[in-house]
Amino acid sequence: MRRASASIGMNIAEGCCRKGNVEMARFLQMAMGSASELEYQLLLARDLDYLQNPEYERLTAQAVEVKRMLSSLMQKVKAVQ
Repeated sequence: MRRASASIGMNIAEGCCRKGNVEMARFLQMAMGSASELEYQLLLARDLDYLQNPEYERLTAQAVEVKRMLSSLMQKVKAVQ
């Protein structure tokens, strides 16, 4: 989970340093993949009883919010292309 969550920010940072919006959009897509991976890992942790339901719901809501923000940023980057 730490790797997936760190990967979200790292992909955004790497995309910002690339040439053009096409590459930025590609790295945002990778960040979205990491966010989805994190969402699944949270579900798995709950199913394996590593997380209690209230904590799972709180963390999942945060992961979903990150995905919404990424989606919005992706749309804005694609509109500039």
